Amino acid sequence: MMKRILSFVLMNVIVASCSQVEKPVEKAKNAVRYGSNNGKYLTIHNKKIYYEEYGQGVPLLLLHQGLGSIENLAGIIPELSKHFRVIAPDAPGHGRSEHADSLSGELIAEYYSQLIDQLNLDSAYVMGWSMGGNTSLLLAANRPDKIKKVVSGASNSKASGLTEEGRSLLKEYTVEAVKEDKDWLENYQQMNPEPKKWIKFWEDNQRMWAREIKIPDEKLAAINVPVLLIRGDRDMIKLDHTIAIFEALQHGQLCVYPNVGHEMPEEKGEMLCRIAIEFLSEGSPK
Repeated sequence: MMKRILSFVLMNVIVASCSQVEKPVEKAKNAVRYGSNNGKYLTIHNKKIYYEEYGQGVPLLLLHQGLGSIENLAGIIPELSKHFRVIAPDAPGHGRSEHADSLSGELIAEYYSQLIDQLNLDSAYVMGWSMGGNTSLLLAANRPDKIKKVVSGASNSKASGLTEEGRSLLKEYTVEAVKEDKDWLENYQQMNPEPKKWIKFWEDNQRMWAREIKIPDEKLAAINVPVLLIRGDRDMIKLDHTIAIFEALQHGQLCVYPNVGHEMPEEKGEMLCRIAIEFLSEGSPK
């Protein structure tokens, strides 16, 4: 059962890396340890928040999956950074960032909003997957003055948007189950500056997953910038739920990629980059 859970929701999962995108020779030559690569810290709400930057051009906030960190986006950062100034933060309590008092989509979006201001970004694109996809939509709704385009992957605005199988798996992924996953726990505790808070981290995440409303309908309707929703056709988010989000957006586009589930950044990272780059570059100065 643990393997089934670990393969499920990247909003709730840690995966070693997205190395499938790179060819073996390229990986050997460019063994960048994304997520542990001389990043910087900002102090936001008295918490140290870790981030890394790659590339030049229009800023692109790249937001990782839940329970994950920058390292989970290792397979897509290299290509995206050829086109944009990629700014990849670790959410509070994730990766190398300190823990907030609690966790919610709105709280994480507020931290990223403060990051935008502290980095003095005139404007930015945002791209996120799963939890990061949810946060990207909240950020667009909250900061219309800064966010100009959004790529929201495998997002859900309501907990009920998950399939029954998905919701059942989330309930089974408890603190006791995590104790069996020694690789995840060891990696988390080695990376996080407050390793003893890992149980709090899981409990905060469980409470966040349990909330029915992730993104209020009025916030979806208020987003007035182009948004690309992208998902696999085998995701454990209901397809009709994704379509409902699409229909709520003022300037939405929808891409349903065949024969892939919630793990698209790993399994189809190269294609994900191509789709995102085309969308984000459309209409931009050459």
